[in-house]
Amino acid sequence: MSSPPEDRDPHGNPPPESTSSQSNLPRSAADLARLEKELEEVEASLSYTRNDSDSSSTATAYVRTATPPLMMVETAFLASTASLLWLVSYYLSIGPWMRILFPIPIALVYLRWGLRAAWMSAIVCGLLLSVLMGPYLSLLFFIPYGILGVQLGAMWRRRVPWLASISVGTLISTLGFFTRVALLSVFLGEDLWSYLTNRITDLIQWALSKLVAWGLLGLEVLGQTNLTTIQIATVGVVLVSDFVYLFTVHLAAWLLLERLGNPIPDPPHWVQVLMDEEK
Repeated sequence: MSSPPEDRDPHGNPPPESTSSQSNLPRSAADLARLEKELEEVEASLSYTRNDSDSSSTATAYVRTATPPLMMVETAFLASTASLLWLVSYYLSIGPWMRILFPIPIALVYLRWGLRAAWMSAIVCGLLLSVLMGPYLSLLFFIPYGILGVQLGAMWRRRVPWLASISVGTLISTLGFFTRVALLSVFLGEDLWSYLTNRITDLIQWALSKLVAWGLLGLEVLGQTNLTTIQIATVGVVLVSDFVYLFTVHLAAWLLLERLGNPIPDPPHWVQVLMDEEK
């Protein structure tokens, strides 16, 4: 038997291929186009197009990365300056006037760079002095002069009046005095505060006895010396001394920092009048 004739269309052409075979090429082209589109999107996401907002953010980032080195250099320089002042004053004993300058470099760091840089400067001073002079002397500098520099810089930057900043600084300086007495008491194994007040009491008692011997006072004053009163009077003398010291620090900073471009608040009017008369 002969094979059945192939199915042909009315024109005698062979039958077309199956639908699945006809749709292979268009589907492959669609997939290729889709892949090319995804590739373009990925390349666009990875590429960088600079616009105005990017330039402004880049400029801001540049400023932020350019200022920390300057801050670090100034902080280290002023910290070493404060440490050198303390070192020279302790070993060479040039004069007590150098004590006025101890907190000013750290206060200048605060005026220029803020709180964090000021604390960094104070801590660097303590670490540097601990290497050069030992931990005891470095602690005597940090309390009160390191803390005092931070406090003065903070209040000067906020334009606080002189009386308020001097009063707070007086308390910090008095704290430094008693810290020094406490440390010396620990190292010597003796209560230096009691020893100091007892010696002051003995001195007052001796002076009163001389006045009684000369007939200027009566005998009843010899038994009225009270140790508690002497201690309170000693604290008062320390407070007055520190108040005067802080006033001189403010005066020196007012004259010096204005020339450096970081002025502190103006002094009271009577101080300006006195300074104008001196000029």
